[in-house]
Amino acid sequence: MKAHQLSDRQLAGQRLMAGFDGIDLNSDLKALIEDFKVGGLILFSRNLVDPKQIRTLCRSAQKYAAACNQPPLLIAIDQEGGQVARLKDPFTQFAGNPSMKSVRDAENFARITAEELSGVGINMNLAPVLDIVPDGFDGIMAQRSFGGDPAWVAKLGTVVIETLQQNGVMAVAKHFPGIGRTILDSHLDLPDLNVDIADLEGFDLIPFQAAIAHQVAGIMLSHIRYTGVDPVYPAGFSPEITRLLLRGRMGYEGLVMTDDLDMGAVTRHFDIHAVVDQLLRCEVDIVLICHKGPNIETAYNRILEGIEGSTEIRKSGIRSVQRILQAKAAYLTQK
Repeated sequence: MKAHQLSDRQLAGQRLMAGFDGIDLNSDLKALIEDFKVGGLILFSRNLVDPKQIRTLCRSAQKYAAACNQPPLLIAIDQEGGQVARLKDPFTQFAGNPSMKSVRDAENFARITAEELSGVGINMNLAPVLDIVPDGFDGIMAQRSFGGDPAWVAKLGTVVIETLQQNGVMAVAKHFPGIGRTILDSHLDLPDLNVDIADLEGFDLIPFQAAIAHQVAGIMLSHIRYTGVDPVYPAGFSPEITRLLLRGRMGYEGLVMTDDLDMGAVTRHFDIHAVVDQLLRCEVDIVLICHKGPNIETAYNRILEGIEGSTEIRKSGIRSVQRILQAKAAYLTQK
């Protein structure tokens, strides 16, 4: 299937990855798939009971998408290990990135995690964290980072990426262009980091450049405002960071996705309509909205209006959806 063969409604929906409530194929989940044509789902603890239930949920969602003549779904989860691991026992529990002391540790984590994710029908892991936390800095990512040495973070991060993807699960490097030097939690409010491109290139971007060289399937943008690069918009919808830096200067051609648009860094400072309008100008492929609510419908309608109202946005949208479909073709198999 090619992007230009899809309807405008499908083009709009493929750009959305949405969260939902419930543990089965309920009416809300059916609406996401049939009415909003979503291209992806994200799973949280509220959706998870045990391996059998998760496998049934993923299979039933994929079957429903096929019945609705939709492309197969991206089904994503945050399974970093340690502080952020949605899948609990009996899934293998890992201590997290700070505890990894060797390449073998990274390989072991990624191999087992990929086997367990693919075994229940999850095809995308929103990992690894490539944020660099300087030694001795009590940053928000201190318990989720590989450490403070850019070369070490790049080395372990690329091992995780390669091992996940060799075992059939898309990896998503996060949080571009790096939030290791921030203290304020973007779930709550909008952090500013006063750095310019040179500062980022000498430190934060090193692991992301390595991830690109290792063909990482996706990159997730942060909700941090890098005031020396763009004093107005956070990275997730900054053309300077998404289009000029990530796509242009760094040459990334894979999937680019936002962090959750329901986070305080966005909702406390920006209107959802304006955010989506801005995203459509940024070559961002996937808009992530993690909670049930009106923002999913608002974003869908705004993307659809953009596609129908602008030749330029339509062309950009077709390019984004083609990247999404290519990733699905490469990784998704019905199980």
